Amino acid sequence: MNPTPIRGISSMATRALLAELTTAWTTASGQAVQIESVGGVDAARRVATGEAFDIVVLASDAIDRLIAAGHLAPGRIDLVRSAVAVAVPQGQPVPALANEAALRAAVQAAPTLGYSTGPSGVALQALFARWGLADELAARTVQAPPGVPVASLVAQGRVALGFQQLSEMLGVSGITLAGTLPADVAIVTTFSAAVPAGGLPRVQGLIDHLNSTAAAEVKRRHGMDPA
Repeated sequence: MNPTPIRGISSMATRALLAELTTAWTTASGQAVQIESVGGVDAARRVATGEAFDIVVLASDAIDRLIAAGHLAPGRIDLVRSAVAVAVPQGQPVPALANEAALRAAVQAAPTLGYSTGPSGVALQALFARWGLADELAARTVQAPPGVPVASLVAQGRVALGFQQLSEMLGVSGITLAGTLPADVAIVTTFSAAVPAGGLPRVQGLIDHLNSTAAAEVKRRHGMDPA
């Protein structure tokens, strides 16, 4: 096994997926991989301040900003598309989310709402603003700190209705999934990889594995679609 691991950083949304895929890659190739998963805001900040990584996996817009600022090399590689889902505490009534009107009614009826600091949270706030509900909802909205899953706040009963990437909701005890957002207001984030200047040869095999046919089924099992 190569004694020098490939070192990477990712947001929490792809943590479990990357753990499974990189373990398989290490078994097949003998190349060790260490991916640190943190809040996406913190991950982008660390890359921007010069911390060295061989591979960075974040929301595509964050990757684009890091490339534009010269912190990563041009050549974004899209990996997965991830939909935002809704959850309630286990044992509580599950709202119907057939369409935008139903979602809006569920949001207005919820005593507390939770969302993340990541791209899903930004998009959700924009949706609330479009509905004209931003001020009304502000007092009963909880934004999870970076790296803290919204699902954990739901499971603890701190929020009655939680919004986050489906991949971060799957398998969490103490919650019930209401499903992904209805199609007419779906929020889907593309997560992508990029590397520092000159770094592609070291990680090309890993990237090929992350976007392989074999990886597609793993992505779906983690609540994501191949990009």
